[in-house]
Amino acid sequence: MTNKQEHFWKSDFGKKYTDRNNWSSDEEWDSLYMDTWGTTKIDINKKVLEGLPKDLKILEVGCNYGAQLRGFQRMGFENLYGVELQSYAVEKSKEMFSGLNIITGSGYDLPFKDNFFDIVCTNGVLIHISPNNHYAFMKEIVRCSKRFIMGWEYYNDEIKELSYRDNKGYMWKANFAGIYRDYFSDLNLNAEYFFKYLANDNKDSIFLLEKK
Repeated sequence: MTNKQEHFWKSDFGKKYTDRNNWSSDEEWDSLYMDTWGTTKIDINKKVLEGLPKDLKILEVGCNYGAQLRGFQRMGFENLYGVELQSYAVEKSKEMFSGLNIITGSGYDLPFKDNFFDIVCTNGVLIHISPNNHYAFMKEIVRCSKRFIMGWEYYNDEIKELSYRDNKGYMWKANFAGIYRDYFSDLNLNAEYFFKYLANDNKDSIFLLEKK
């Protein structure tokens, strides 16, 4: 059954989000990160992925049209998969990129076998999951990962709700690496780095968890 947040992202609001965040080139995507954090997303990713084999099978949950997967592709990773709730974004991905395996689906019911991927990741997706649904969403991510779980999310020591374009109940910041470990005792924190915004004191976290 579709919950409140899924319904929101499958609506016209989700389509407008995709159109609004539709970067036309790798250079434009890099510039967004440079202007916001003073570094590129590829360099941020390297903090936790440097040295890992390029043939690892990676799944991104909530990948939209695949900009983050394209970033992994530029780093040399070859086996890239995505699941996206919004069918419009999935169709958009086919127009923009090649070599990415993106399908329409829900993060609450990933259509893959247990331990199918080496890495399962989210990029700015956990922030849109209601705290009441954290366990159900994270459980699927953990189930599908053979080894690593990666996240790039808004960070706060405690769960804090944020207004999202004047909408309530659709965005939170939190210690997501900590929430994973609270729910799943078999996860170790391999690495976590924080990136402060240039314009304010907010910060995002990139983390890599590993199954024991």
